[in-house]
Amino acid sequence: MEAAAVTVTRSATRRRRRQLQGLAAPEAGTQEEQEDQEPRPRRRRPGRSIRDGEEDTVFREVVSFSPDPLPVRYYDKDTTKPISFYLSSLEELLAWKPRLEDGFNVALEPLACRQPPLSSQRPRTLLCHDMMGGYLDDRFIQGSVVQTPYAFYHWQCIDVFVYFSHHTVTIPPVGWTNTAHRHGVCVLGTFITEWNEGGRLCEAFLAGDERSYQAVADRLVQITQFFHFDGWLINIENSLSLAAVGNMPPFLRYLTTQLHRQVPGGLVLWYDSVVQSGQLKWQDELNQHNRVFFDSCDGFFTNYNWREEHLERMLGQAGERRADVYVGVDVFARGNVVGGRFDTDKSLELIRKHGFSVALFAPGWVYECLEKKDFFQNQDKFWGRLERYLPTHSICSLPFVTSFCLGMGARRVCYGQEEAVGPWYHLSAQEIQPLFGEHRLGGDGRGWVRTHCCLEDAWHGGSSLLVRGVIPPEVGNVAVRLFSLQAPVPPKIYLSMVYKLEGPTDVTVALELTTGDAGSCHIGGISVLNAETSSRHSLRPLRVPPTKLARWVGRCGRQLSGGWVQHCYEVSLRGCLLLDLLVCFSRPPGSREEESFTCRLGEIQVVDAASLLAPLPQVQAVTISHIRWQPSASEREGPPALLQLSCTLHWSFLLSQVRCFRIHCWGGMSDDSPGRELPRPEMPMFLGLAFATQYRIVDLLVEAAGPGQDRRMEFLVEPVPKEGFRVPQAEWGRAVLLYSAPA
Repeated sequence: MEAAAVTVTRSATRRRRRQLQGLAAPEAGTQEEQEDQEPRPRRRRPGRSIRDGEEDTVFREVVSFSPDPLPVRYYDKDTTKPISFYLSSLEELLAWKPRLEDGFNVALEPLACRQPPLSSQRPRTLLCHDMMGGYLDDRFIQGSVVQTPYAFYHWQCIDVFVYFSHHTVTIPPVGWTNTAHRHGVCVLGTFITEWNEGGRLCEAFLAGDERSYQAVADRLVQITQFFHFDGWLINIENSLSLAAVGNMPPFLRYLTTQLHRQVPGGLVLWYDSVVQSGQLKWQDELNQHNRVFFDSCDGFFTNYNWREEHLERMLGQAGERRADVYVGVDVFARGNVVGGRFDTDKSLELIRKHGFSVALFAPGWVYECLEKKDFFQNQDKFWGRLERYLPTHSICSLPFVTSFCLGMGARRVCYGQEEAVGPWYHLSAQEIQPLFGEHRLGGDGRGWVRTHCCLEDAWHGGSSLLVRGVIPPEVGNVAVRLFSLQAPVPPKIYLSMVYKLEGPTDVTVALELTTGDAGSCHIGGISVLNAETSSRHSLRPLRVPPTKLARWVGRCGRQLSGGWVQHCYEVSLRGCLLLDLLVCFSRPPGSREEESFTCRLGEIQVVDAASLLAPLPQVQAVTISHIRWQPSASEREGPPALLQLSCTLHWSFLLSQVRCFRIHCWGGMSDDSPGRELPRPEMPMFLGLAFATQYRIVDLLVEAAGPGQDRRMEFLVEPVPKEGFRVPQAEWGRAVLLYSAPA
């Protein structure tokens, strides 16, 4: 069913083809090349027509219940939802070439700038995510309905994220890549061989000449580059012949060199398994038997059964590359290990004592082995015990926008308006997470502030940040540092904070920031209370927002739906570095008693004032393809009054300017499925979020067309700018589907 849609936007499709061919060009004379070089007549499926030259692209479809086959690798066979995938063999790896369907799995988020950079020699923290075989609910690219999903949100403590499974080529699900990149964390896939079958695979590409192993390395680099992740963990869990093990170092060197050329900041790590003789013999340390592999790539991930004497011996082996040795810690505490589970801090204490990096393997133990109802409490307990051994990194670019959404929730909220009820889970929708933990004041410790994830209420997305605390009598306020930044700032910035205080209280809430480069930094503007007097600045909300910025600050200073309040701030800076964002809670004037408070934070924004005035490009060339019709599941006999429509939308847009796209429709019907939108006839129906320029609509309930009738569906693509404001509906992309019953 794709041919007609392709002809509507042939230039856009050709652009996509050229992008794909840039990474894996087809051989001369292939069909793909011929289609780009030779004009071809327009082909139409019987029953469909396309009207050009109108404001909206209109597609005509005659309803048919014949299946439209979709490639099994890219779509869930039961629902046709797009899924992330892996490769199971050497043959699949070497045969891989990018297709249009691969676009679903390409990460939208580039790796965010961070300080210190990953290349610094500060000891790092690697998280190796191994959970129940992998590709669980996280494989659904557009999200799924999950009651109690796994969530990770301590990203500021992590430097490298490895997605691990026992498939030969583990390509990280795109949701993990988007979320990690948003936090400045690089993402690795896994290339693993195991058992006798793994031995045969290794012999096939390593025992011959260099062309064989270079072909494998080239394909791994192409996959990394195409899907926008950052590199590979190489894990050879089988013995190698002398010929194969002899070619392993050149393979690693070639892979590492090519990856560095094609993927800035790319990383290749070797897992402690095979030794130089070709035997499978875990060493639990870097030593003379495996040093050759360490010397051929970016880092070494040790096995888990080490003792402190192993760490002491490694000091001489690692030399100046101590930070490139990732000492493995099995959180499940399997085997003869130090620490693990809630004693994992004991492992980290020894590792950091000797200056090595750490590789936390399977910290999902908290989710897999403990009560799901206590997950967030146990997750915070686990990471809280490690906090002093996990140096954080800082975000160093603007705009900075977060609603604290975890990418999950019991309902979905859009700027204070509830738009869907029911559990949902969408990894790519997780926004930048703060520094979690408990912060106590000095002295008797009566003053404290704690931060927690909160799924009970949200301003935008599915969750908010719950902040609880106590202001002791002897101080006027307490503050919590939420974000560590090292961001050069433009001459003028606007800041916004959405919050809600619980219960009767006179405590006031204010946004604060700290700046660096004190010698040259000058800060002022109508929101700054203590301009140029210190590096920490309290901010006063704007009384009247600038009229030019109405689309961004139109809600400032007003009581919003659900009890939320928004404050906006204007700050002028010169020669400054923005270092921290804090929220300060102050006691009411005249109060001398202990004051407790509970506050929910719904959103914080820091944006360049000039960027808010820049025009946003329009979504263009929306097409509809891969249409599938089914009778409604509730109707068993006779002509159906209701149908289920599935189809794929494609469009064109400059991805560097958006956080995501919101997909809507006119003409669909709400049903009782979890996560469906609440009926709001004055608004189009929200369908979901897209983090690519394509979206698969699945089983949308629509009315069947009667004899001689046309029914109309209109699909709308709303871009969400990085600055976080709403785009007027007139600037959304759209396409119309007219459908009729067969004659």
